[in-house]
Amino acid sequence: MVFAKAPTPGSVKTRLIPALGETAAAELHRQLVVRTLRTALAAAVGPVELWCAPDARDPFFADCAEQFGVRLRNQGEGDVGARMACALGVALAEGSPALLIGSDCPVLTAAYLREAAAACAGGDHAVFGPAEDGGYVLIGLACSPSPKLFDNIAWGGATVMRETRIRLSRLGWRWTELETLWDVDRPEDMPRLHRLRAETPVDRK
Repeated sequence: MVFAKAPTPGSVKTRLIPALGETAAAELHRQLVVRTLRTALAAAVGPVELWCAPDARDPFFADCAEQFGVRLRNQGEGDVGARMACALGVALAEGSPALLIGSDCPVLTAAYLREAAAACAGGDHAVFGPAEDGGYVLIGLACSPSPKLFDNIAWGGATVMRETRIRLSRLGWRWTELETLWDVDRPEDMPRLHRLRAETPVDRK
């Protein structure tokens, strides 16, 4: 499952707008979503779904469905924790395990996703891809999501992964943490993205 917002100028990558402007920030977001979908499909660990916000009616999402053959779903209401819990619950009800990623990580690879799928298939209750900013870029579950993993978390803050570890321990779950990755959220992330693009360009198609 790929979580993504519609690339509406002024509504996405808002922390990058002072550096890039609304239009360029939205275009960057669009490029990252396309790259993420390609990566998810290349991993070949299961069917890929695009979970859309605010809903799936944006023409961009229709284009993604046509180009990549992915199923579109609405993220629904609530904070990101509530939306992730709902999506994971739906996916696990249809087949286990389930992986959920965002669309902000330009260094996410197909091999990384296969490693995450293997961790879930190997007996862990959960797998996480920690992010340098304190959150995570991936969550995978092999059992029904517990509200305790998602309720009252300061999403977007520096303590998300740390708080999640505490809750996993309290639940008695076994989990794997993959290599820590970085995502693109702030102006200070842009120089690293530019260097990455010079080596492996973000697709603009």
